[in-house]
Amino acid sequence: MNQNFTLVILAAGMGSRFGGLKQIEPVGPSNEFIIDYSIYDAIKAGFNKVVFLIREEHYDIFRETIGSRIEKNIKVEYAFQKNDNAPLYKEELQKREKPLGTAHAILCCKDKVKEPFMMINADDFYGEDAFKVGIEYLKNINSKEIPHQYGLVGYKVANTISENGSVKRGICNTNNNYLVNITESVVEKINNKIIATPLNEKEKPFEVKENDIVSMNMLLFDTSIFNYIEEEFKNFLEYNKDNLEKCEYLIPDILFKTVNEKKAICKIIKTSAKWYGITYKEDLPELKEAINKMIEQGLYKESLWEK
Repeated sequence: MNQNFTLVILAAGMGSRFGGLKQIEPVGPSNEFIIDYSIYDAIKAGFNKVVFLIREEHYDIFRETIGSRIEKNIKVEYAFQKNDNAPLYKEELQKREKPLGTAHAILCCKDKVKEPFMMINADDFYGEDAFKVGIEYLKNINSKEIPHQYGLVGYKVANTISENGSVKRGICNTNNNYLVNITESVVEKINNKIIATPLNEKEKPFEVKENDIVSMNMLLFDTSIFNYIEEEFKNFLEYNKDNLEKCEYLIPDILFKTVNEKKAICKIIKTSAKWYGITYKEDLPELKEAINKMIEQGLYKESLWEK
């Protein structure tokens, strides 16, 4: 029996440090975007549907650019990150400009996703191997088993550093290749050492080794995750009722909750891929050069969607 697998691309955020809508910044020789390469690698790995999670006001520009290019290669659907699905404080949330976070983003895709799926960011270049190892894991999960089997594609931290400044990374603590927790940190190379400074400000900076595993927000789920996100949403809003303008409902928090309550396990699927991104404008030439080298090696075509 043929299996269906969906790629969910989170593209509702704006690039504050990069400036502008960085998801549609051309990086390839034929004006391809980072998203093009992610979708190309996903199709090659075996994904047969992509769902773009975007702001409704960005629909036309996404459809006219990336959507029109790939619709003949893979089934495409769009979901909008809007606050009208909030169970509480709807009036207050209508005033909020910033998206409500990654867990809320996934929840907004519920009606579009009926099969195991991979979640990625729009503005990260993940590399072919990451999609390959991710889908192999999805092929072998049993959606009816409890605890549910979720996954996280883990990168060596040395493969995710920007030479142009600090980056945010989730430092993974594991036990027998299963996730125990993630320390969300600012990571930077200082005096030839990789230093992680936890975002919670309670823990002190610490050194990480080059091969230590970090999360790049490349997560693997079956549809059971939607139930857990919905169940916890009301509690989240109640807890943050005095901070509705800034609070973020994040998918790692839901993931940890399901793991801690033994409703799910999360396996770390290691990848040899190197990450590229455009966190800073100075990252762009490096990414373009890396893509050109991969084209020379035969990994990609010069015009990606050319038959």
